[in-house]
Amino acid sequence: MTSAAFNTEITERDNALFGPWRRPAQMLHAQVYDSHASIHDDATAQKLGFQGGTIEGPTHFSQFAPLCEKIWGKAWFETGCLSAHYRNPAFEGEEVQANIATPKPGEKSCAIGMTKRDGTEILRGTASVGQDGTETALHQRLGELKPLADPVILGDLTVGMKTGRQTVKMDFDQNMGDLYPFSLREKLKVITEPSAYYSGSDNPWGRPIVPMEMLSVLFQYRAREDRLPVRGPAVGLFADQEIRLLRGPIFVGESYTTEREVVALSGSRRTESMWVRTTAFAADGKPVATMLLNLASIKDSYANYQREHKELYG
Repeated sequence: MTSAAFNTEITERDNALFGPWRRPAQMLHAQVYDSHASIHDDATAQKLGFQGGTIEGPTHFSQFAPLCEKIWGKAWFETGCLSAHYRNPAFEGEEVQANIATPKPGEKSCAIGMTKRDGTEILRGTASVGQDGTETALHQRLGELKPLADPVILGDLTVGMKTGRQTVKMDFDQNMGDLYPFSLREKLKVITEPSAYYSGSDNPWGRPIVPMEMLSVLFQYRAREDRLPVRGPAVGLFADQEIRLLRGPIFVGESYTTEREVVALSGSRRTESMWVRTTAFAADGKPVATMLLNLASIKDSYANYQREHKELYG
């Protein structure tokens, strides 16, 4: 008999399940990409109008795991999906709470949300298991996007561009590089929802599994090597993210190959966004998981933006 997946206290009210209030740890103070600090660095974030370095979006995914496991059990770790639109940043020391709509019997997809103590919405989206991907919040969002007009930072990208395949894995003590300057073991010391499933063999699969928030790290581990033609340096942030297990879980210490594809380009007054779907393949060549990520580049953070926009569009 294996251990319980989580010891998280869950409450039910107003037709929803709620996890505890948590203070996620900020682990990306030292993140570097394109040889500069990121939105998670206090000074860089403050220059762009944020109060400080932001908690990275997928850190919040851990707080949904006990709620989803309570609803769907083992299936959550094998075919679970979180699909989220990030609405506002959270900062270190702030408390946030995850919620999921109570499903009807047999329901495989539910609305999720996360808020701060003052009611500020951090994210909204869907959680699901065993579906074909068309029921997710971001599948719907992709269908409603307006095409990117007058691109500068993403002017050399086209929808359908694919990268070469890369081999990735995550060991307990492996530093995950400039983008993620920490190890899985360090993350597990501060993860909001600890689980015996993450650290040892006391689970249904007999070996440690990678937490869903760390799948984002695994999929992005070698992303800077793919040479997608994005102009920079510019500061980017995660605006939307979906992680979907097809044949999970993903195991610690096991090698996978990843391939990335640009599936959409969109924009706002302040940002240019590339939507990239990363697919992870097991040794048998079959896909085991996917991640859809909207990486939004902040126009004001690209020094040549105005000049290049004028050259391109007059």
